[in-house]
Amino acid sequence: MNVLVLNCGSSSAKFAVIDASTGAEAITGIAQRLGTAHATLDWKHDGKKHSRDLHHADHAVALREMVELLRDARLVEGLAGVGHRVVHGGAKFSGSMPITEEVEAKIRECIPLGPLHNPPNLEGITISRELFPHLPQVAVFDTAFHQTMPSRAYLYAVPYEWFEKHEVRRYGFHGTSHRYVSGVAVERLHLDPANHALVTCHLGNGCSLAAVENGRSMDTTMGLTPLDGVVMGTRSGSIDPSIVSHMKKALHRSAEDVMDALNRKSGLLGISGLSNDMRTLQEAADAGHERAALAIDKFCHSVAKAAAGMVVSLGRLDALVFTGGIGENAVQVRGRIVELLGFLGLRLDPAANAVHGRGQDGRITLPGGPQAIVTPTNEELMIAIDTAAIIAGGARSAA
Repeated sequence: MNVLVLNCGSSSAKFAVIDASTGAEAITGIAQRLGTAHATLDWKHDGKKHSRDLHHADHAVALREMVELLRDARLVEGLAGVGHRVVHGGAKFSGSMPITEEVEAKIRECIPLGPLHNPPNLEGITISRELFPHLPQVAVFDTAFHQTMPSRAYLYAVPYEWFEKHEVRRYGFHGTSHRYVSGVAVERLHLDPANHALVTCHLGNGCSLAAVENGRSMDTTMGLTPLDGVVMGTRSGSIDPSIVSHMKKALHRSAEDVMDALNRKSGLLGISGLSNDMRTLQEAADAGHERAALAIDKFCHSVAKAAAGMVVSLGRLDALVFTGGIGENAVQVRGRIVELLGFLGLRLDPAANAVHGRGQDGRITLPGGPQAIVTPTNEELMIAIDTAAIIAGGARSAA
């Protein structure tokens, strides 16, 4: 069953046509830098890469161009449905859902919780329903996987009325990724699907960790929004909330300005003053750039500290799972995190880590004790699988 997967961000729209039964990708691509003079549509089909200028195109124009590509490739007729990544579903959704007017309204209600992500997600849904009026549309939520967390994990220690009346709680994100890589880890390490304890680390420009017990999320690092948790590319991660008030006064700026700095000018970029890209920072650190080295050290400490905290929510650790751009590619970062967690019984295999665990089912640790593995994530495939399951009528919720 071929599914069109759409992931609309504030200035981009990723797409792929995936056979949900085999995982085969017929076409993949991204429209990026939308709304600027440098907007492009880049795609890969039949093993060949292509690119087209879009010149100030918005999401509507870009998605129409994408449909033309699908028509040229004779892929439109074979589509069974469209699966949409939706970042914030609040507490309203515990699984993927067919998009109805009611579901769309509830996604809109979550905009205050996901102001940067939900509006472009909704725009993608609106345009897709216009372009494919006869195809089923399915929403797959980043937050849904974490709806199994117990109250001790998702509650903040704030006035309880904030939770009851204003939905202030930890929601967590990257749920589709955590769900996918935890399943891969169970299969590769031959763990019992009904009895396992994993800490999954999605490390990229955005980063989050999850405690996964028997396939269910028991805890995670991101909170009400994706700003909470570990150090990220441009996000601060968890901080003393008084910093907002302090810097508002110190800079004579609004709280919104301070929050913008915490989201866009902090993290690896903020500490290094150089870049939010781990590859750039590693090269700079190797060349003697002290703040680049400091940013990397802070990042590793932040992730290891959070991983240890996730073990508290599990009671034990079978495996540590690395994924995402940094998790899959940053050899020295992975090595340092594993070494910091050595007290849990993890023992790094430097040779295996150097080749990202290839040839060893992703394992980068020595036998005996908990294992650490590296595996690419595949959120698009999970969206396709959930969409196909709902279209097939297997369940109202695919989670």
